[in-house]
Amino acid sequence: MFARVQSVETAVPPHCLHQGDVAERIRALYGESLPHLDRLMPVFDNAEIQTRYSAVPLDWYAEPHTFGEKNDTYISAGIDLLENLATHLLDGSRMTANDVDGLIIVSTTGIATPSLDVQLAERMGLRSDIIRLPIFGYGCAGGVLGMARTAELAKAYPGKTFLFLVLELCGLTFNKDDLTKSNLIATALFGDGAAGCLISTEADGPAIKGVREHRWADTQDIMGWDIDETGFGIRLKRSLPDFARAHLERPITTYLRDNALDLDHFDSFAIHPGGAKVLQAIDDALSLPQGALNRARSVLNRYGNMSAATVLFVLRDILDAEAAERTLMVSMGPGFSLAIAHLEREA
Repeated sequence: MFARVQSVETAVPPHCLHQGDVAERIRALYGESLPHLDRLMPVFDNAEIQTRYSAVPLDWYAEPHTFGEKNDTYISAGIDLLENLATHLLDGSRMTANDVDGLIIVSTTGIATPSLDVQLAERMGLRSDIIRLPIFGYGCAGGVLGMARTAELAKAYPGKTFLFLVLELCGLTFNKDDLTKSNLIATALFGDGAAGCLISTEADGPAIKGVREHRWADTQDIMGWDIDETGFGIRLKRSLPDFARAHLERPITTYLRDNALDLDHFDSFAIHPGGAKVLQAIDDALSLPQGALNRARSVLNRYGNMSAATVLFVLRDILDAEAAERTLMVSMGPGFSLAIAHLEREA
């Protein structure tokens, strides 16, 4: 018995940001504060991103905001986006709020208590007895790992329908007074978005055939948040692509071997596009088939890196546009960690 993905949907907030406009705003903000800004500006072109979406307009980023103000916006804008996403998922599957037995929400770009699942359940009129699981801290790995946790619940409760949602409003973590290179890279890279799917043992979509996670010791400094009175500050080491290139192949090969699989078994690859350099490092490490990362690169170009939601944007594009029978999903996140899953239409 396998948990199956009924459908995958995505949603973005209303403000579309063009990369050139963001770069111009950065020049206006930091031109006098950073004498070496000209040497850093190519990061906007090298990111290979044209557009991203934001929960707030571009002018918002030029003003100071407290952690509390940012987080209030995260909750209010986030619940609106999640409701839109969940409604589309249910309508597309001809289901109602009463059909939802469980709600899992992954997010690492804000905090909420009562948690987002409680607030969304109240907004949508979900049943009072649903199973709830809010997950914080997975970062970019949360799309795959959240799906894995949801699949485990679906198998523990056969026949019940679980609504799995991911919300990441990365832009709200921007701090205009942070003059570090990491903050500039994050500004050139991250966007806002939400994604999700319905998962059940009774669904008729791809089966989640296997999952695995791997954590490397002594790597907690590679990626994460540094939290202070201004909110979340990005922790992002420039060595991340090199680390992926050097270390990614072994745990993925081990997972495939343990499941009597190899890369040739898969006809599609839902790889989290953490950035152009990260995608190239993954390609170098795994020697993927030509064109295997086209969907990931396209999502990066249109939406930027939306943390945990991004890999589900890639999966949606794959399932919508290709007759994909076997899909390998891969993402990396804080820890430093790796998440792997594989989906198959045949069980």
